Amino acid sequence: MLNSIVVIINASAGLGYCGDWSTTLAETFRRHGAEPDILLASSGAEMIERARRAVADKATVVVAGGGDGTINCVASQLVGSDTHLAVLALGTLNHFAKDLGIPLALDQAVANAVTGKPLRVDVGEVNGRIFLNNSSLGIYPDLVRDREQQQKKFGRSKWHAFGRALFVVLRRFPFMRVRLTVNGQEHLRRTPFVFIGNNEYLQGFTMGARERLDSGKLVMYVAQKPTRLALLRYAVHALFNRLSAARDFDVLTATELDIDTRHRHLRVATDGEVTDMKPPLHYRSRPGALSVIAPGRTTSTGS
Repeated sequence: MLNSIVVIINASAGLGYCGDWSTTLAETFRRHGAEPDILLASSGAEMIERARRAVADKATVVVAGGGDGTINCVASQLVGSDTHLAVLALGTLNHFAKDLGIPLALDQAVANAVTGKPLRVDVGEVNGRIFLNNSSLGIYPDLVRDREQQQKKFGRSKWHAFGRALFVVLRRFPFMRVRLTVNGQEHLRRTPFVFIGNNEYLQGFTMGARERLDSGKLVMYVAQKPTRLALLRYAVHALFNRLSAARDFDVLTATELDIDTRHRHLRVATDGEVTDMKPPLHYRSRPGALSVIAPGRTTSTGS
């Protein structure tokens, strides 16, 4: 049982987090035997600063509450340290929590944060920026950026804005020329979409999930020349992390890889957050770089 625990909640998501909610959350932690230090953060910078301070103070566990972007934000400060990450899945899709078997119900997630076991998992990295789930270039970062503009400019809901952004991107029908360097070999592709997973995404009834997060491998899916309908399918598959279910992909596995293009800047999505980066992009796996509190042994270790 933990005497104290740092809890960082993304309070800017518009889901009604406030002082009363924080009080209820604190009582839930106390019921499971921990005294929480709770921050309702209003920005990514505030979350990063608090997580960084927790690591400097040698906190045992930092709990991140929010969607995959929030989890990434907090985890980025814990990578390579002995501080464990725990997750309260308060987002829409919650891919990272689901792949680790972390409960989505709040009370059960709090219990896991207090009593679960540390598990070392890999993170991916591109030009110094980490990702827990995946990174992508092409249609998906364009969709995210256009969706955000729709939300800010017109005040549309997330899903309404996504639909409008999808229409705009499909009308442009964008392709990019990329040079991929993987396992010492170069591959030239003209493609609308490149997707890099931190470990392998599965097919079949579990498509979109990952069986393990400790293989030390990145898996790259490169879309081949699709029609507009196929481009639409890729966008939907990307949104729900189901690209392994889509057809017409080159699939390449490596511990590190490079992507170059003639463009001076590229929009790069990492766990759903978009950043402008200057190519070439250097991707690498960082095996076991993050310690996560999970309910039992959910991935294999060392095989």
